[in-house]
Amino acid sequence: MKKHLIAAAGLGLSATVAQAGGIERTNQSVGVLFEEGRHLEFSIGYANPDVSGVGTAAVGGGASGNLTEDFFQLGAAFKSDINSKLSYAIIVDQPYGADVAYPLVPYFAAGSTAEFNSVALTGLLRYKTNENFSVYGGLRLQAIDANANIPFVPGYTVDGDREWGVGAVVGVAYEIPDIALRVSLTYNSEIAYDVATTETITGAPGLIGSTTEVETPQSVHLEFQSGVAENTLVFGGIRWVDWSDFDITPLAFAGATGGPLIAYENDYVTYTLGVAYRFNETWAMAGSISYEEGDAAFMTNLGPTDGSTSLSLAAIYTQDNMEITTGIRYTDLGNAQTRAGAAAPAAIFEDNDAVSVGVSVAFKF
Repeated sequence: MKKHLIAAAGLGLSATVAQAGGIERTNQSVGVLFEEGRHLEFSIGYANPDVSGVGTAAVGGGASGNLTEDFFQLGAAFKSDINSKLSYAIIVDQPYGADVAYPLVPYFAAGSTAEFNSVALTGLLRYKTNENFSVYGGLRLQAIDANANIPFVPGYTVDGDREWGVGAVVGVAYEIPDIALRVSLTYNSEIAYDVATTETITGAPGLIGSTTEVETPQSVHLEFQSGVAENTLVFGGIRWVDWSDFDITPLAFAGATGGPLIAYENDYVTYTLGVAYRFNETWAMAGSISYEEGDAAFMTNLGPTDGSTSLSLAAIYTQDNMEITTGIRYTDLGNAQTRAGAAAPAAIFEDNDAVSVGVSVAFKF
């Protein structure tokens, strides 16, 4: 009976797309490891962000128009027990992403585009030392690729080939099953890449080939949940991500501008608190609020938001061995100022937001 609430808290709200610090689109949760028996799930999310700003006098003013494109997010996971102490999970997700396309309007960055794609396959093994404690760990195989076109750096384009990297996941959990209590602490390592990069820029004789070092960030995620009353569960978490060590700085772009294509000066910490309630054997709901403080630094023009506050709501329908979850998330994206060469601020971005919806289907067998 409590397992339905656990699914509501874990699966329900993750069916929507996160709009978190940096270019993060999932929180890389390992919650599927704690499902009972064999568990198979599939999810799809859709996000509709709206981000626009106004240029300062230093760059000629003008309004940017909406620079973000809608996108879909896919995921899947499978968990099974090996014996009474050992279990494993396989998770497929798209943890990072960016889709930027400035419209062709009177604005200094008009026509700029950027795309960052990722896909990850994570394999985890969990060992229960006793009824209360367990440890888990595994490997994450992850691929990234990126490209951009920046007209305000004359003639500049960049294309980064798809590259694969491997990282580690380790964690520990404490549970009291009778009250659905679980506290878990998960560490995700950074994943480093040497990306084969091809650039063009005005004044250069043809294509410029180089290697760009990229490192997706390490993170620490503390998650908790506990039953507090009949049919009621509270849950939440604190997630730290080392975004200050992330940057993409192709050779020719750095030479022309003196800075990175995209980077973040500080780390991000996200706080989440929510509640799930089961109405009956068939229906449950979950809602949560998340907050991420901005760092007040100048942002790049390819990522002009800073911090966020989001509200999420999910409904879970259970029938026999199947759970169908629908969720919606509204995110108020934090205000930001950007830099463009010596112009600081180059633009001011305010009153931006994103709406995402998602559906997940899970089977227990």
